[in-house]
Formats: sequence, structure tokens, C-alpha cells
Amino acid sequence: MLRLFEAIGGFFLYNVNQLGRLGIFLFVSLVSIFKPPYKVSPVIKQIYVIGSLSIFVILFTGAFTGMVLGLQGYNTLKKFGSEGLLGSAVALSLIRELGPVLAALMVTGRAGSAICAEIGIMRISEQIDALECMAIDPHKYIMAPKFLAAVISMPLLTAIFDVIGIFGGYAIGVGLLGANEGAFFSSMYKDVEFDDIYMGLVKSLVFGLLIVWICSAKGYFVHLERGGGFGAEGVSRVTTTAVVLSSVAILVFDYFLTSVLI
Repeated sequence: MLRLFEAIGGFFLYNVNQLGRLGIFLFVSLVSIFKPPYKVSPVIKQIYVIGSLSIFVILFTGAFTGMVLGLQGYNTLKKFGSEGLLGSAVALSLIRELGPVLAALMVTGRAGSAICAEIGIMRISEQIDALECMAIDPHKYIMAPKFLAAVISMPLLTAIFDVIGIFGGYAIGVGLLGANEGAFFSSMYKDVEFDDIYMGLVKSLVFGLLIVWICSAKGYFVHLERGGGFGAEGVSRVTTTAVVLSSVAILVFDYFLTSVLI
């Protein structure tokens, strides 16, 4: 019985300690963004890695998400004789919910895992320790460009996802199933408001911050992970944990942001 309580207490203390490390890591990384010197080239490089290299998966996922929404929405609205609302249904679903969430999940799987593995390898190969020995702040040199790039890239990727998804819904609803083209765009123009776009923008910014925060922090503290974090096995394990934790955090924060902004 004592061993059971000891195990429960150890698990609780470990997770509280880990949560504290993540919070301090986020604070220090955000503060380092505003510290000189200010270099643009590392940020542009990270925008390419996080944003540009994710465009293909965003286009592919957005197109088929919109196509599914167009198909399901048309068949559902047809039962009530409301096919003319297909455009607003597709647009609102993408702009307010599916666009930010699915884009963030795709970026987590493609870029978030790479960020965690990269920083984890830098940690176990003692590159981060070498930077600290040379009086180079790793948060400023490594983390700050990634944070800025993620915050810049995620709203743009989400916007691309939304636009491609809307045209995917148009292709299926109007082009394949025969919904009225004028009604599709007029309902979308009438029902989509700035508050809907604002909600999607805020979500994409928060999700971008969550992705780079969790994935970079897990890689940075790979040597402190329970069970040992050194070697290829430790990096692979912490990368998997970072992707899963980021995905869960995106879904949890999506609910809270929706409850606040709706």
C-alpha cells in the first residue's frame, strides 16, 4: 500500500515539475524574442520549414475536407429544402472550426515532430550545452525564430486551408451535385461575418504557439524525461509524446477558445 501511494505521489510530483518547466520555458522563449540582436534570416528559414513545406499537405487536406463538407452538407440540407445554405454551411464550418484545427493538426504531424526531433538531437549531442558554454542563449538562437515563424505561418496556412476547402465544397456541391451557384456564394457572403474570421485567426495564432511551445520544450528537456532520454530511442519516444500532447492541447484549447469567442 505504501508503495502504491509512493508511486502516485511520484507521478504527481513529476508532472507538476514538468508543467513548471514548460511554463518557464515558454516565458523565457517569449522574452528572448524581444532581446537584441534582431535577425530576420533565421525567422525566414523557419517560415520556410514550418510554413512553405507544409503547403502541400494543407492543400490536399483542405480540398478533401471541403469536398466532404459539400457532399454531406448538400445531402443533409436537401432533406429540408435548404440547399441554398450550402455555401454558408461549408464556409462557417471551415473558418470557425475545421480550418484552424485540421491545419494545426497537419502542421503538428509534419513540422512539430521535426522541431522536437531536431532540438532533441541537439540536446543529446550536447550542441545546446556548447552554445551555453560560448555564452550564446539557446532560447534566442534556436527557439525565438521558431516561435515567430509558427505565429506567422499558422494564420496563413489556415487561410489557405479555408479557401481551398470552400472551393472543394463548391466543386462537389455545385459542380457535381447541381446546387445553385449564385445561392452558394450569396449565402456565404451574407452569413460569414468578421467575428467568424476573427475567431479562426485567434485560434490559428494560439495553435501555432502551442505547437512550437510543446514540441520544442519536449525536445529541449529530452534528457529529463522519465525513463531516460538519451539516444535515438529517447528522441523517438519524446517526439511521439510531443505530437500526441500537442494534438490533445489543440483540441482542448479549441473548446475553450470557442466558448470564449462564440
